[in-house]
Amino acid sequence: MIAALLPVVLFASSVIGTPGPANIAIMGASARFGLRRAMPFVLGVICGKQAIIWPMGFGLLQMADAAPMLFLTLKILSATYMIYLAWRIAGMSLGAPGASERVPGFLAGLIVHPLNPKAWALIAVIFTTMIPDFGSSFKTTLVVAIILFVVQLILQPLWGYLGEFLAKRLQGTAERAFFIALAVIMLISIAMAFWGAQSAIPATGA
Repeated sequence: MIAALLPVVLFASSVIGTPGPANIAIMGASARFGLRRAMPFVLGVICGKQAIIWPMGFGLLQMADAAPMLFLTLKILSATYMIYLAWRIAGMSLGAPGASERVPGFLAGLIVHPLNPKAWALIAVIFTTMIPDFGSSFKTTLVVAIILFVVQLILQPLWGYLGEFLAKRLQGTAERAFFIALAVIMLISIAMAFWGAQSAIPATGA
């Protein structure tokens, strides 16, 4: 069984460990406020993926053909929120946060993955092509939930550390270009994630 799950772990690691809207948001928040202060946001991002895994595990994807407008609405909301995050990141700086500036917290992180098309595409591929059948929807979904949670817990704080590391070296020099570059990377990753979601989600209804 371990051998059967290894491809899932490797695939999840390759997707979660690469640049995407959630990782860039973590990187930006950690660069601005430091990883320690941004950690509730990071944990919210990690836990938020569970809000996709469990409904998918119990058949949400089968609604894609039955209610296409629902998924179209989801995609529009996803794009709007991710573009908003990119805009926020582009306007950040590395100076000391103002007294009125709030660190994004757990709840802000919690909604990132439900509105992240890359996360939907990742989980759709795992459920439809990779995960073995454990005899019940609950067991199969639980295995996917545990694998992704552990992989996220290991890899996503590293993006926060990278953001904090780069911020210390760029403050006062190329900090503006740094945050604009993060925002551009996020917009590119959103476009790529939508392409992946387009190819992954409809295939499950076929």
